[in-house]
Amino acid sequence: MLHSAKFLLCRVKYIRDQERLTQFGQRLRQVRQSKGFTQESLAAAAELEFSQIGRIERGVINTSLSTVFVIARTLQVDVRELFDFSNVSGSGLNRK
Repeated sequence: MLHSAKFLLCRVKYIRDQERLTQFGQRLRQVRQSKGFTQESLAAAAELEFSQIGRIERGVINTSLSTVFVIARTLQVDVRELFDFSNVSGSGLNRK
């Protein structure tokens, strides 16, 4: 016996944790600088748009995991190092 299926339409909430995006960006900047990369050189080596590195570091975009893995590989660090927020502040940006 076939039953007709009713589909429930629901709104999916877009989740954006700005504090964590900012911390990730600060951490990326720390690691990038410690490895001697400029935003331009990292972008070129990772085959990403130069502006994307800046937007990630400022917490403007919620980048993909694929991009995070490419950046970690380019920086020659374990991806977990980019998520070590123990030495970054929780709010605001450390602009240099």
